Amino acid sequence: MGDQLDNALDLMRRLPPQRIDKSLSDLLDLLPDYVEDLLSSVDQPLRMLRDGTNGKYFLLCDYNRDGDSWRSPWSNKYYPEQIEGNFPNERLRQLEIGANQAFDQYREMYFEGGTSSVYLWDQDMPNQSFAGVILIKKFCDESKKIKGCWDSIHVFEAAEKDGSRLVHYKLISTVMLWLETNKKNSGTMNLGGSLTRQIEQDAQVTDMKSHIANIGRLVEDMENKIRNTLNEIYFGKTNSILNGLRSLSPLSDQKQQEALRTDLANALQKRRNEQG
Repeated sequence: MGDQLDNALDLMRRLPPQRIDKSLSDLLDLLPDYVEDLLSSVDQPLRMLRDGTNGKYFLLCDYNRDGDSWRSPWSNKYYPEQIEGNFPNERLRQLEIGANQAFDQYREMYFEGGTSSVYLWDQDMPNQSFAGVILIKKFCDESKKIKGCWDSIHVFEAAEKDGSRLVHYKLISTVMLWLETNKKNSGTMNLGGSLTRQIEQDAQVTDMKSHIANIGRLVEDMENKIRNTLNEIYFGKTNSILNGLRSLSPLSDQKQQEALRTDLANALQKRRNEQG
């Protein structure tokens, strides 16, 4: 039965990100014995809720969920409201507030819109270790006749090393990206893919705010690498294949260009012969 789970996870990695919800639901019906394994292993598109206290949107995941409610990083309240729930301690809450402000600026600088959320929790270890997740979601501007969405999920751990100011960071990042265009000249095109990458690195800290800068650099570098990989592997290769199958320019234009190239080649050859 373990092979079934491995095959299911491999299949999910190959399916379009915009259809993960439907694909996962179908797999859960086929493999009821692996419901928990599939739900915990498959990254799903991020959903949003509105914070009733300040009107700001926040992103949902298992790390800010308690039962059927989700904690907002902006107000530290659960929606739908509940009195009890899991909350970060005061030290981490202050760091969480600063991290949300920092990544709000990061998101605006790199994505020019969208929604971001950062959640932190204690690791219950003696060396003040903690963990967190950084979520970013951005939809395409549909006025440009392009539909699409970027979802990035960055889960990290920060463990202080005994007797030093060094902290060991471990980051696991997943990006899901899909695009759909529908234009008169080129027709309908669907592109999508997801990538998961991991990195570990040591960095110095002087105070709690140093964690924000260190984690910010890790996330920035990771997103740039994943973005470049998606562009080269998924979109660059697809563009090359499409150009080999279909051209956007009319056949008559291509024939004219080919005739021009032939004339130029003949003229150059004639000139060489005359000089020889």
